[in-house]
Amino acid sequence: MSLSTAEDDSATEIHLPADIDWEMLDKSKFFFLGAALFSGVSGTLYPIVVLKTRQQVMLNDCPCFKMAASIFRNEGWRGFYRGFGTSLMGTIPARALYMGALEVTKSSVGNVASRQLGLSEASASAIANAAAGLSASMAAQLVWTPIDVVSQRLMVQGGVSDGSSCTVGLKKYNGGIDAFRKIVRADGVRGLYRGFGISILTYAPSNAVWWASYSMAHRGIWGCIGCYFCKKSENVNGYRPDGKSVMAVQAVSAAMASGASALVTMPLDTIKTRLQVLDGGGGEGGGRGGRTPTVVQTVRNLVKEGGLGACYRGLGPRWASMSMSATTMITTYEFLKRLSTKNQGSFAL
Repeated sequence: MSLSTAEDDSATEIHLPADIDWEMLDKSKFFFLGAALFSGVSGTLYPIVVLKTRQQVMLNDCPCFKMAASIFRNEGWRGFYRGFGTSLMGTIPARALYMGALEVTKSSVGNVASRQLGLSEASASAIANAAAGLSASMAAQLVWTPIDVVSQRLMVQGGVSDGSSCTVGLKKYNGGIDAFRKIVRADGVRGLYRGFGISILTYAPSNAVWWASYSMAHRGIWGCIGCYFCKKSENVNGYRPDGKSVMAVQAVSAAMASGASALVTMPLDTIKTRLQVLDGGGGEGGGRGGRTPTVVQTVRNLVKEGGLGACYRGLGPRWASMSMSATTMITTYEFLKRLSTKNQGSFAL
């Protein structure tokens, strides 16, 4: 892949490592290494997800650092990893679905957009990335929604005892299996897919926005670098960045894309979390008469608690989590693809 920037009849080309599409990958290596790498990433970022989830189900706002101190004081380090075992069990199949759908869609839509529709490389890339993010998210939610329902309920368990996330409608569970049994016994299999619709409405657009934004930010940053070298460099052969430079640009692009995506979809994520965590308990936090709260009722409760700002509770942790997750994800993902190529020598950084 190469980008060129022209100025005064001269041009500086940026020679980036070749893109790796679905056909170039060793699928078994891709999925096996991907499961191992992303499990490690999930474990590193899990405490931030716990903070975000607890903030979203609180009746009263609580600063992130105060909540973290409360969790550590009352529960120790284990409090930051409640529900992690359940979440990890879902990571492998969910990531396999996500990565498979992502690469297949990106390759197919990219070919159609560029060859059949005649779009420019930049437009075709943005469209292909948006479509890939959309389809990958929808596929992964088939696994992630039940895992989220169980793991998020376990995440907030400690908050009930220490009062830091005081709310109505929470039940106590003794681990993931116990939570699974109680949810199925109370609501059937449908209980495991509570919030599935709004999860799709949250994560599908979020992933589409993220991947499209990432593609544009990535291309824009390299374009700016090209302009800089066009002015400063006299190297007619162009600029060939090293591996560290490529990873740095990927990381900055991912952080920029995460900011836009988190801001747009935060209210939906808060509503989704409450629907999945809270049970009907007769107060403001649950449905009337023990019924499962609806989307409309959840929105009303949030607005009543703190106005529009209540829909953005946990924005700081979510933004931080998405930025760090996306930065590590995209650099890990690109590294994974290069490890998994059938002919690694042709694509080495």
